[in-house]
Amino acid sequence: MSDIKKNILATLAYFDVFNYPLTASEVFLFLANRYDHATFYDALNSLSAGRFIYQFGDFYTLKNDAGLAERRTKGNRKAAELIKVAEGVGKLLVRFPYVRGIGISGSLSKNFADEQSDIDLFIITAPNRLWIARTLLHLFKKLTFLVNKQHFFCMNYFIDEQGLEIIEKNIYTATEIATLIPLEGDAAFEKFFLANAWNRVYLPNNVMRVSSANPLAQTFLKTVTETLFNNWFGDAIDGLFRRMTASRWRKKTLQKRVNSHGVIMGMDAGKHYAKPDPVNFQAKFIDRYQSKVNALLQQYETAPTVPELIFTK
Repeated sequence: MSDIKKNILATLAYFDVFNYPLTASEVFLFLANRYDHATFYDALNSLSAGRFIYQFGDFYTLKNDAGLAERRTKGNRKAAELIKVAEGVGKLLVRFPYVRGIGISGSLSKNFADEQSDIDLFIITAPNRLWIARTLLHLFKKLTFLVNKQHFFCMNYFIDEQGLEIIEKNIYTATEIATLIPLEGDAAFEKFFLANAWNRVYLPNNVMRVSSANPLAQTFLKTVTETLFNNWFGDAIDGLFRRMTASRWRKKTLQKRVNSHGVIMGMDAGKHYAKPDPVNFQAKFIDRYQSKVNALLQQYETAPTVPELIFTK
């Protein structure tokens, strides 16, 4: 089997974990290597003709299940509704002190949502003030229980402008970066994508969407608050909030509490980042994906080392 066919199968396998079929153009964008379009479409059509993959309308999938295409179409319509809501949420949250950028991550950033979906937000803050910004935002979220909206949006990933580079470099984080939808803070996201240009090693055909973000809006209250905390006192408060939050999350992890998706709750907390613990989902997902690719390729040829050759950069 040619490398281009292996790449196509591996790309479909990644999204097959989420039961999400892809269009031909999407398959091309998420290939691990560069190919010209003629070579790509020849390989795609060959795989389809050989029934190694299945086509339903505009969508390609590893499974012979037309219901997946219907599920995606419905999910795309729901996502369009939630993205509009997320835009409104972003315009509000970016007005908080030290917030420099707001983006959509998770399944919604891949244009899919269902009735159980919430809005996952990726937030960039000013340097060394991440924990003040995060605490203020989460206090606001707690107050939204008054209108029963506290679980509607999830602020689960924070980084500050001094730590923009994503440390875990793998196919999962590369895909999350490439599909991120910036909403607010064009300058912050321009710096973020520049700091994470390494993701082109994994996804050389993908172009990140800086232009979708609005310029940062500066308000009087935001300016005044930041002025009050841009000193040694702000440093102390930021550190205190970090230690308090990390302690609380360690207890949740030890108690093996799970979130709404059944994943054990855990936070990886540092001075310049606050994010879900990669061990709880990311590492397990990559293992599952690699096993899927391995099994898939072994189905067509005896080459168990091929995934390492393709995906290890």
